Amino acid sequence: MRMMLVGAGAVGESILKIIQSRQDYKSWLEFVLVADYDLDRAEEVISHLRDKDDLKAVKVDARNEKDIVELIETYDIDFVMDAAAPFVSNNIFDAAYEAGANYGSMGTWSVPMENPKLGLGIENSYVEPMTKYNFDRHDKWRDRDQMACICMGIDPGVVNVFAKYAAEYEFDELQEVHVKDGGNLSIPGAKEGEITFGFNVWTVLDEVMNPNVEYNADKGGFIVEDAFAGEETFDMPDGVGKNVLVKVEHEEVVTMQRYLSKYGLKKATFKISLDPALINALKVIDSLGLRSLHPVDVGGVKVVPRDVVAAVAPQPKDIGDEMKGEMLVGVHCIGVKDGQKKEIFMYQPFDNQQSMKDWHMQAVVAQTGFGAALSIELIGKEIWKDSGVFSPEYFDPMPYLDLMKETGFEYRILRK
Repeated sequence: MRMMLVGAGAVGESILKIIQSRQDYKSWLEFVLVADYDLDRAEEVISHLRDKDDLKAVKVDARNEKDIVELIETYDIDFVMDAAAPFVSNNIFDAAYEAGANYGSMGTWSVPMENPKLGLGIENSYVEPMTKYNFDRHDKWRDRDQMACICMGIDPGVVNVFAKYAAEYEFDELQEVHVKDGGNLSIPGAKEGEITFGFNVWTVLDEVMNPNVEYNADKGGFIVEDAFAGEETFDMPDGVGKNVLVKVEHEEVVTMQRYLSKYGLKKATFKISLDPALINALKVIDSLGLRSLHPVDVGGVKVVPRDVVAAVAPQPKDIGDEMKGEMLVGVHCIGVKDGQKKEIFMYQPFDNQQSMKDWHMQAVVAQTGFGAALSIELIGKEIWKDSGVFSPEYFDPMPYLDLMKETGFEYRILRK
């Protein structure tokens, strides 16, 4: 595999570090082109890696599809890993297709309507619903014998694999899958009201404040609600404790409906635990119009409000040593086995202090990078192989779970 990594942020760096931790990675990975709009950052990422052979940093503006195509062709790239901001994901996806390369991502781009209608029907609230742009092009990719695998992080990503495993091996009928993203991370001594973005700022601004979506077949399909709906308290295992979770827009509800309905899936939700200070900040940002993508004139200079927020907000790569606790992400699955109701919680725990020791990165970043790195390895070894556009639920979950065990990226299952 000759890979182009587009986006040299914290998660992009973690992907490469985790890949290089694999003793046999050179047997399937020949070359990596690290591409970012900030060349200095791309070069910095390479400087942090153990093995710098067969790596090259280049500058690219991912808003320009033609430039991406040119790099793919110039460096004979056959796999493009998208680790860039969501708003350029369609460009990268299309560039990979045009240049004849395969493609992977950790999420997709969506565009809500200016005045979304809540209730039944995702098409009434989104101009471009999550994953639709990609799945609508499945036939084109299949006809060209190319493969795209979207949603390969932790959630979406690892949890999608968990759900497929549950459908195949734990249930006769898998009726509900509820993704729970929580933990007990804290920063001792942090000032009251201090804001922490644990993940890409653009991604947080999108998925948290966009209208959220759940799948409910009994109510007619996809149900759309306003931000922060569906609050619940969920008791996380391993001593993490009770998390207050809310629904946010996330790809799993769409991909699971697509691939797991044949197993009896009737309901899918995604909920996350958010710091109250972050929720308050997001509400203020939204009310002031600072999530807008429309340029405004400031003293004769055109600026995009969201770009300003993303530039000045605390960056995930700069947060780490001071954080204590762990991330815990999993799927609460409900269904039937041998005629009886059954529930399981299958999850992946990731301790922040251990993450800093092993990877020099905070848990949210390394956990996401691990999910992507294992998927890339399966693609590089041609274990995940087909023609078209897919997400992880399409594939056999066992090779992925075997890699998790092999790499120490542990998972656990609580059965009720």
